Amino acid sequence: MFQVAFGVIAACMLGAALLAVTSRSLVHSVLWLAVGLLTTAAMYVLLDATLLGAIQVLLYAGGVITLMLFGVMLTEQGLAVQAPNPSHRRLPGVALAAIVFGLIAAVISESEPMALPESAAVTARQIGRSFLTDHLLAFESLSLLLLAAMLGAIVIARRRDP
Repeated sequence: MFQVAFGVIAACMLGAALLAVTSRSLVHSVLWLAVGLLTTAAMYVLLDATLLGAIQVLLYAGGVITLMLFGVMLTEQGLAVQAPNPSHRRLPGVALAAIVFGLIAAVISESEPMALPESAAVTARQIGRSFLTDHLLAFESLSLLLLAAMLGAIVIARRRDP
């Protein structure tokens, strides 16, 4: 059952990634990226990393995608934006992707499974305490970066208003 769920989630993740890259509409690309990030969160939950899955949904699928949608909608009049995709080199791209996939699959199949070290379970409280003590500078820097991105999108959109 685990393998079936893993395969379905992985296929959805790959499909969303392909659609995010090949979509001509910027809004559709951002929405497909959101689907890819949500399937990544589902993969984390499937692999018993529920905290990572929750963080993935809150930060990336919630926060970053919202900022990206605001940026696209405020600066480029939303759905009217069409990004040209004139790539005529799809065959070499697919061939390169197949070669890289084959190399990664060969390395994974030839490697020995690693023994996981015995460690104490880390709780969400310990992670939160670590964010607010040891990693406070990085935590606050990220919040300032997200605020600057949102303010930048607003400033760019306001310049075009009459």
